[in-house]
Amino acid sequence: MQERTAGDPCGGTAVVLPDPARSIGVLTSTLATLGNSRTLDAIARSAAAEGYAIKLMPLGRPTRDGVTDAFRELRNHDVDGLVVLVEEYDLDWPGIVFPQAIPVVVVDSNARAGYPTVDTDQAQGAVLATEHLLKLGHETVWHIAGPTDSFAAEHRQGAWRQTLTRFDRTVPLPVVGDWTAESGYTLGRVLAHDPAVTAVFAANDQMALGLLRALHEAGRSVPGEVSVVGFDDMVEAASFWPPLTTVRQSFAELGRQVVRTLLDEVRSGARAVTLERVPVSLVVRGSTGRPPW
Repeated sequence: MQERTAGDPCGGTAVVLPDPARSIGVLTSTLATLGNSRTLDAIARSAAAEGYAIKLMPLGRPTRDGVTDAFRELRNHDVDGLVVLVEEYDLDWPGIVFPQAIPVVVVDSNARAGYPTVDTDQAQGAVLATEHLLKLGHETVWHIAGPTDSFAAEHRQGAWRQTLTRFDRTVPLPVVGDWTAESGYTLGRVLAHDPAVTAVFAANDQMALGLLRALHEAGRSVPGEVSVVGFDDMVEAASFWPPLTTVRQSFAELGRQVVRTLLDEVRSGARAVTLERVPVSLVVRGSTGRPPW
């Protein structure tokens, strides 16, 4: 099939345009979270660079029948491959039948055995965040966790807990949010009034934003009295007050690896059951410092 290109009439570099006859289906449960929306954008850009269009199949709250029906609908659209971007545990339901006739890549680190998987190194990020706070001198680190049905939240919370245990520190009871700034604020109001709290790792930047508001309202200075670390490095993180120390996810690299893994399967006709973790990094800004004693 011949590729379509568009060029600058003044002599600019030609670029490959997506061929509507070649497409990748993307099944996703929500685009409301930063992680899913940024990941989808990265997948779409990487697919377009390879000449593939994206066919999106959004779900509400995933159900067994809903996910299975979505797989069937995407097969009817004659997609060349399928990306599953559904982070909830629902993918483990035995009644969900994954497509066998087309290549599939799962964007999560243990959603379904037998399929290639690509994910951010969630655990590495939580370790970097927790170790950073401990090495600054904090006795322990509190945690605002993501939803209990999220693989990413589970991995971040597990690595936070393991890091504290490895350093022989007390493990505080985590508080559970829903990824939103509102939940970070609500939970942050409780943490802000506990004088023992000097360091908090929030499972994403939006909850960290709500936490910062709660701390400011309670008169707790950041980082003078409480240090805060987020996760994602959303575009606005450097504009928080104070600028947020956070774990940077490389969504662009995640999208490239997802598309590369899927197209390798499309072209070879062979499914390689692999697990690829995209590295993260810690971006140190103004929201962390030594404890107040």
